Amino acid sequence: MLTDIQLKRLKPQEKIYKVTDRDGLYVAVSPTGTRSFRYGYRINGRRETLTIGQYGADGISLAEAREQLIAAKKLIKSGVSPAVKKRDGKNQIRNAETFANFTVSYMKRASLADSTRSMKQAVIDRDIIPFLGNK
Repeated sequence: MLTDIQLKRLKPQEKIYKVTDRDGLYVAVSPTGTRSFRYGYRINGRRETLTIGQYGADGISLAEAREQLIAAKKLIKSGVSPAVKKRDGKNQIRNAETFANFTVSYMKRASLADSTRSMKQAVIDRDIIPFLGNK
């Protein structure tokens, strides 16, 4: 079973290597020194790998990775692949309509006088899009 001290002491090597924790959780250490929590499992006769997250100050802790592992195991028991669910969530966010796209389509559809349209468009371009553009 891994500890935080052991995780901090893991050094990069020429090739990626794995250090096991428990319950199927392991840490993959890349040649650049990135430590990623992963979980290998089988569902519907297929082997899949869930990357839980990166370890470190800007990533997740060992305790958080273990909590996410428990949640992933619950999904597997119910017949849902956690890796597919995570991928679908990312695709949903990626395909979501941004505020900038919404305002463009709104301004095309709206029945406004030319002066009103240009005034609103100026406010949107100057004040709103720089703040909310791709959100």
